[in-house]
Amino acid sequence: MAGRDPRQGQAGSPAATAAHGEILFNATNGGGSLEALALAGEANLNGKILIDISNPLDFSRGMPPTLSVSNTDSLGEQIQRAYPRVRVVKTLNTITASLMVNPRQLADGDHHVFISGNDADAKAKVVDVLTNWFGWRHVLDLGDIATARGTEMYLPIWLRMWGALGTGIFNVKIVK
Repeated sequence: MAGRDPRQGQAGSPAATAAHGEILFNATNGGGSLEALALAGEANLNGKILIDISNPLDFSRGMPPTLSVSNTDSLGEQIQRAYPRVRVVKTLNTITASLMVNPRQLADGDHHVFISGNDADAKAKVVDVLTNWFGWRHVLDLGDIATARGTEMYLPIWLRMWGALGTGIFNVKIVK
């Protein structure tokens, strides 16, 4: 639709959405991410940037959840292996949803978000989205997609902090 703001959403099937988008977000439950991406269709995903914000949380034994994958693998890596022609960038998975798109609601945005991925150009475009669309001031590139292991394994402590603080509006600031 001409003149339409590309940041405004529009409903569609997974396949139609993936075919249309240039930069895609995987905001699914981690346990369903690979299935959801299969519904989107590999041909519709290939060559595109996939911002993966999912986490491999397993709620099968109740709260708090455990991780369905950790230590020697990550969900981000599994997605990259399943879709080698997709430019997977893991980010935003260590913070609550409202903070993802409005980091200035906490400490005027003076905290960090992390990115992991194998494609330097894709990561640069994601940094542009994070800074210019969402207002992130501090983006720390951790390296290749294997570094998603660390950000995904951060979730158990994140969940405990959420319980202790009574809110998901918190984050980390890297100081050196």
